[in-house]
Parts: sequence; C-alpha cells; structure tokens
Amino acid sequence: MTVLVVSESSAQRYTLGDPDVRLMLQVRDDDAAAFEELVLRYQGRLIAVLEHLVGNRDQAEDLAQEVFLRVYRSRKNYVVSAKFSTWLFTIANNVALNSLRSRARHPESNLRSHDSGPMGARPLDRLVQASSSQMPARQLDKVEMRQIVRLALESLNERQRMAVLLSKFEGMSYADIAEAMELTPQAIKSLLSRARVNLRDILEPYLQDGTHPAVENDSSGSV
Repeated sequence: MTVLVVSESSAQRYTLGDPDVRLMLQVRDDDAAAFEELVLRYQGRLIAVLEHLVGNRDQAEDLAQEVFLRVYRSRKNYVVSAKFSTWLFTIANNVALNSLRSRARHPESNLRSHDSGPMGARPLDRLVQASSSQMPARQLDKVEMRQIVRLALESLNERQRMAVLLSKFEGMSYADIAEAMELTPQAIKSLLSRARVNLRDILEPYLQDGTHPAVENDSSGSV
C-alpha cells in the first residue's frame, strides 16, 4: 500500500482536525468498536461510489467489504498521512481499478434511486444539470435520464470517472482527490475538465432532441 509522506506537523493537524483519523488510530490499537464506527460512517458512501465505478450493486458491496478488510489488515501499519476519507478512497480506487481490469466489462444501465453523498441527493443528476446548463431544456423521464447518465459516465476512462465520483459524491478538493488517486492537483483539474467536456458532448444530443448516445468506453488511464 502506498504510504503518503507528510511532515510531523501535518500529521498532527490531521489527527487533531479529523475525528475519523482519531478513530483509525484507535483501530490501530485493536479497538473493534472504533472500526465498527468507521464502517457505519463510510459503508454507504463507499458502496455508492464503487457502484457507479463498476456498474453493479452486488459487486460494489463485495468491493466495499474488500476495502474495509484491507483497512483492518493494514491497521498496525497505519500512519497519519492524509484525511481518513482520502486514505480510504485511495484504497477504494486501487481495489476498483484492479476489479475493472480483471473482468470482462458488462455495462449495466440501472442506476439506483438512493444515490447520495455529502453533496446531497442524486449528485449525478446535479452533474447532468451542470454539464447541460447551456443546453435547451427538455422534459425528461427520470428513469430514462438516469440510464443515459449511467451510459455517459461509463464512457469516461477510469481516471476521469473516479475523479468525477470523488468530486461529486464526496465533495473532495483537487488536493484530496490528487492524494487519493496518486496524481497532482493539476492533473486532477485536467481530468475533471476533460470529463465535463466529454459528458457534455455525450449528453447534448440527448438533451436537445432525444438522440441516445453511442459511446465507446475508453478504459485507458490517459487524461
């Protein structure tokens, strides 16, 4: 597991300012109750991000279990290197990408109705609104729209998709996403900019006249 190197003062700042870091330090000391609390706090958020990344609810739940298992197994080696959520989603990113690269892709079109995160309910709906703010509005069937959003999101390459999910679901800053994805903040800014352009290009024909997008997924890691 990659260890992010930070100064002693930065580690102290994370420890004092992030209650989840303090919980993880208790987990390091074999506090089972602290681990259960972290699972309760992050399980739903983690599953939501993973579901949109891998396209399957059951698989997302399995991957979330794998993430928490890795957290627990690595507890004795835990060092305060970032906010807990950033560290957790670094692990989640690696787990999800490994899964995506090891299986044949079977895109799914069903987007769950309970999508939520720190940014509020249905962050991908808000993403569509942001991407289409300059487009003529149509009255759209909600189920159909969510299928189109799923298709559009799956058209992004793995890095763009993860950056969008961490931004829209977790409300992470460029710096935090950069730490989670082991990239620079400038690279994240570029990823999100390209993702917005790609989503707009895919969604615009549908939002204007109902033309369904025909997209090919680019699974490469390129920006």
